[in-house]
Amino acid sequence: MGILNLTPDSFSDGGLFQSPEAAIRHALTMAGEGADIIDIGGESTRPGSERVTADEQKSRVIDIITGLHAGLPEQVRISIDTTLATVAEAALDAGAAMINDVSAGRDDPEMISLAAERQCPIILMHMLGDPHTMQNNPVYSNAVEEIRAFLLERAELVQSKGVDGNNIIIDPGIGFGKTKQHNLQIMNNLHRFVDTGFPVLLGASRKRFMGSICAETEFNQLVGATCATTATGINAGVRIFRVHDVRANRQAADVAWAIRYQAGTTG
Repeated sequence: MGILNLTPDSFSDGGLFQSPEAAIRHALTMAGEGADIIDIGGESTRPGSERVTADEQKSRVIDIITGLHAGLPEQVRISIDTTLATVAEAALDAGAAMINDVSAGRDDPEMISLAAERQCPIILMHMLGDPHTMQNNPVYSNAVEEIRAFLLERAELVQSKGVDGNNIIIDPGIGFGKTKQHNLQIMNNLHRFVDTGFPVLLGASRKRFMGSICAETEFNQLVGATCATTATGINAGVRIFRVHDVRANRQAADVAWAIRYQAGTTG
């Protein structure tokens, strides 16, 4: 899943793709580099970010989705990254095929009804608090098990509202209300999310916790670090990787996949 942030303030690539031409060009580049999904968002969810209205989000994303829907290879799907049902509905009408909701349907209950009505895939992510406050001393008794229980609870709820279980994807929410230690615990226990039976999305791309490990302050210099999380995820059974640097992470995923599933057992 290649990231296309149409925002001025996203933590790593805010403001880079403000013009429609630049946005569409970047999306097509990511598709050419191996992205199966282009995830388009008009609201930053970085720590400390402020909310963006539905109208503003739509003004940022809908024309781009319309243009991309006509120009992307047929097998590449578009995902809309929003917590607001009116934005998601407009995006689906414009050609998006799935919803990425970092609030797991809590911000806008109509999101669940929309996913049920359209019978489209929906990504349910865990976040402690909201983007404005989520990094203010997040505390868990057992981060992995609490996050896993939350995601199972949300998955059960959306199914009770008519969403097909086959359309549910879960995301433990690396960096969303988690300390460095919490993120590492999640990465070391990705199998606990995979064993729920729902496809798992991992969104660790260029996240700050890796910079502290690598003594790197520039987000765009964390490509190698992100590739390490991708390889780790493949070994745990993660199915989707939301990344900024598609080519490098596609290589990491393909090689890790070949090592795990194609190596055979003879030596």
